[in-house]
Amino acid sequence: MNNSIFFFFYNLAHKSEFFDKFVIFIADIFPYIVIIFAFVFLFFYRKNFKEIILVFFSGFLAWFVAYVLKFLFHTERPFSIFTNVNPLFSETSYAFPSGHATFFIALAMALFFNHKKIGYVFIIFSLLIGVARIIAGVHFPVDILGGLVLGFTIAFFLKNV
Repeated sequence: MNNSIFFFFYNLAHKSEFFDKFVIFIADIFPYIVIIFAFVFLFFYRKNFKEIILVFFSGFLAWFVAYVLKFLFHTERPFSIFTNVNPLFSETSYAFPSGHATFFIALAMALFFNHKKIGYVFIIFSLLIGVARIIAGVHFPVDILGGLVLGFTIAFFLKNV
């Protein structure tokens, strides 16, 4: 089932140069914009230094745990397993769990726990980034799902710190 879902999304790639560039933007460049957007929202709208630290600590702790788990699981990326998968950009580390999905859902949930409306926006951003990384051929759906669960869990446990 993981492979079927992967190929459903991956088969959207390599059909249009514009769409491929859009996917690369969402999967590889947009995450930096999301981080800036989160910082700007927290710094200018909320002006609460403790909240800024908590939101970004949730994201970075989640990313760090994902990074450690990658070396425990040693999960290969789709382009390493399937010779017919040509990724839209290169990645070199192990795949599971997705560090991007983990970081961005932790960031989104930390925001959501304090600001529901903006939290929904960031949840959508994190899901878009995850799906784009599947379409780009650098993650399986289970890598993204694992990252989403891990990031949510870490943000949930840190919400009352």
